[in-house]
Amino acid sequence: MDHSGHGMTTDLPPFTLGRGLEFSPDLFFLIGCLTALGLYGWGVARLRRRGDAWPVARTVLFTAGVLTIALVMCTRLNDYGMVMFSVHMVQHMVISMLSPILLLLGAPVTLALRALPVAGRGSTGPRELLLKLLHSRYMRVITHPAFTISMFIASLYGLYFTPLFDFLMGSKAGHVGMMVHFLMVGLVFFWPIMGVDPGPHRPGYVMRMLELFAGMPFHAFFGIAMMMASEPMVKAYANPPASLGIDALSDQNAAGGIAWAFSEIPSVLVLIALVYQWYHSEQRHAVRKDRAADRDGDKELEAYNAYLASLRTRSGA
Repeated sequence: MDHSGHGMTTDLPPFTLGRGLEFSPDLFFLIGCLTALGLYGWGVARLRRRGDAWPVARTVLFTAGVLTIALVMCTRLNDYGMVMFSVHMVQHMVISMLSPILLLLGAPVTLALRALPVAGRGSTGPRELLLKLLHSRYMRVITHPAFTISMFIASLYGLYFTPLFDFLMGSKAGHVGMMVHFLMVGLVFFWPIMGVDPGPHRPGYVMRMLELFAGMPFHAFFGIAMMMASEPMVKAYANPPASLGIDALSDQNAAGGIAWAFSEIPSVLVLIALVYQWYHSEQRHAVRKDRAADRDGDKELEAYNAYLASLRTRSGA
């Protein structure tokens, strides 16, 4: 029996973590993950060959981000996510809130700008196109807090509380498109906040924290609404297969609990990263001030020595 036109049978056994982690790749995401790792590895290797350093921590974080996407989209978690709301919510939370943070901490845009060759005079290459995109009006709009926070909220309420979710779950392309949307919304939401890669918006650290916390209460309210509902709110999960041995309402309540709890995890990760960046920014600023003070002191000393030399010259004359 086919479920929601996704091409997957519904005779899945009851969910266990072991079954959920079995390899069952979605071809689109498998190719995407391998391509991302390959391009990032090429960039790091190119820098190393030319004698430039690239922090190992960034490579580890980016790889971890790609692996979290593979974890939820290239295992049977993806199969169970088609018939269990709770498992789908794990996919949603990971791919929209955990994966983007790890990917952004890997600074892929900075790596690309450093690794891609500069095109010859009068010609346009991949590096020039990337710079043009970074400075475009389009990028200024989609990374503006008014847009990112709105999209972050709409991805929850505008999707799950309307018929759009059931429509997207009705086809493989719709499901893949929805997951790509979750990932992209997460990337544009956290990009200005994380502040590792260059971008159109560079607010101060306090503003970044305010942007972070502006969207999180809506996330918590969404989870609480799911947990408190007295009937299934999403048709796609209203009638789970009997082989799973689950109740639709209980599974929805579990999904709400996952959405509510998951809003805290990324907040802590981002806060740690922001405090770390803030501390190092202050350290660099202090070093620059010390160097400037040293240079000013040297200039004053040189001026004083020159003044003494001029006095000696006059007295000798």
